[in-house]
Amino acid sequence: MIDLFYWTTPNGHKITLFLEEAGLPYTIHPVNLSRGDQFTPEFLAISPNNRIPAIVDQDPGDGGVSVSVFESGAILLYLAQKMGKFLPKDLRGRVAALEWLFWQVGGLGPMAGQNHHFKQYAREKLSYAIERYVNETGRLYAVLNKRLADRAFVAGEYSIADMASYPWIVPHENQGQRLADFPHLERWFEAIRARPATQRAYAKAAEINTAPIPLDDETRKILFAQTAENVK
Repeated sequence: MIDLFYWTTPNGHKITLFLEEAGLPYTIHPVNLSRGDQFTPEFLAISPNNRIPAIVDQDPGDGGVSVSVFESGAILLYLAQKMGKFLPKDLRGRVAALEWLFWQVGGLGPMAGQNHHFKQYAREKLSYAIERYVNETGRLYAVLNKRLADRAFVAGEYSIADMASYPWIVPHENQGQRLADFPHLERWFEAIRARPATQRAYAKAAEINTAPIPLDDETRKILFAQTAENVK
């Protein structure tokens, strides 16, 4: 059994995509980010960076005590190794999947995240910041589109590399992107969206987060005003 500490963000969706695909039993523990649940001592004990997602594996492969994992890329890799699924077994396929997993966690996610912040959440609409991150998001879409020109999925077969990237493409309109401009990416996106496991994962998200985040002063402070003093 996997305990999943989760909220309905792209990084959270990565893990429900895997768990639904693998058929691995799990229990969702909602971590409402706008309410500050990510700062409770119980959550920080398993996710010291106060970010979702995090998991606790109650039945680790070594038969020992439970194992906790934070950071979405690390969780995907842990689960893929645990289940022997969604990570190619041949050397070159495995290298490709890991390259593109790290591409997402180091590039697509952070850049699209800044895109979201400056386009949607920042009080002051800074044209330079918006242009910078919309353009960089578009460049990364083009990189992924080129990669998919001659293969169905990022590493050939469906893998954790695809699960990592797909949720960051879902809000493409809010990111100022048109999927029609990236035909190979669009084909890949539609193929993943049609998978039954994807539909189940996003249906669960809709059940958990039933209201939009209130962008009042208190919520903005919780989400965007944390400093080193909050960690000490």
